[in-house]
Amino acid sequence: MKIGIIGLGRMGGNIARRLMRAGHEAVVFDREQKAIDALVADGAIAASGIEDMKGKLDSPAIFWSMLPAGDITEQTVTAIAEVCGEGDIVIDGGNSFYKDDVRRAKALAEKGIRYIDVGTSGGVWGLERGYCMMIGGDKDAVDHVDPMFAALAPGLGTIPRTPGRPEGDDARAEQGYIHAGPAGAGHFVKMVHNGIEYGLMQAYAEGFDILKGKSSDKLVEEERFDLNLTDIAEVWRRGSVISSWLLDLSASALAKDMQLEAFSGNVADSGEGQWTIDAAMEEKVPANVLTAALFARYRSRVDHTFGDKLLSAMRYGFGGHVEIPQ
Repeated sequence: MKIGIIGLGRMGGNIARRLMRAGHEAVVFDREQKAIDALVADGAIAASGIEDMKGKLDSPAIFWSMLPAGDITEQTVTAIAEVCGEGDIVIDGGNSFYKDDVRRAKALAEKGIRYIDVGTSGGVWGLERGYCMMIGGDKDAVDHVDPMFAALAPGLGTIPRTPGRPEGDDARAEQGYIHAGPAGAGHFVKMVHNGIEYGLMQAYAEGFDILKGKSSDKLVEEERFDLNLTDIAEVWRRGSVISSWLLDLSASALAKDMQLEAFSGNVADSGEGQWTIDAAMEEKVPANVLTAALFARYRSRVDHTFGDKLLSAMRYGFGGHVEIPQ
């Protein structure tokens, strides 16, 4: 299959590469010419813009926007829609707000254009590990693009199968992707995924902050410990009930520098945490941990702790997010 990919950053470029490795064709465009050139060197077809890309795609044309949520994605989807014909497919693989997906899908459906939203997790490791995808959209459109989703997904790999999993459940879930529901459902599931991610990361950050220890007149000298955080992270990775990829990334960062001096501790957020809390409020669902984790990120921009540096280290580890010391 042939697909047009717009936005060749940390994830978009590697999505194109993984698809090409699986035998698909990628027509690529980015504002940065060097990003296009790098993909062309790997076998992609260059496009000078969206209209040029349309002319190089098959019918129905498939466009994948991999850009930050907000105005740039809105403008790009609008521009794609202007060149699309009936039956063409527009995919937003960024972290858009799910209600925007619902609105866009309705607007594009009036023109006969099919819209798919893909919550994409995998970060800078996706080229080799594959991408976990949560997909929203009409079944016929999702099924049409399924060969590409299958190529991008991690596959069953070495993860043991879940005992007792019902036979009638979607087999794609075991491959690392699902059709979650209609337009908006994919990004809704990814939004909550990221909200949970905030909570998990905050738990590790606070735990290691306590392990690092601070002076306190409530502790006598023999009750204060000079602990090797690198060893603790390593032993927890092996057989512990709190082992995870986030812990793997923490262990790697601590092994390089136990003081994490390369990280600012000024922890950014890209919106999904707040959207998750907004959804919890709309649904009247208590979300104490996720809310506290979001507020901790806001606080980190004023007052940094060692735990905040660990959050920065994890964000760099999975997503390449750079939070440089001030």
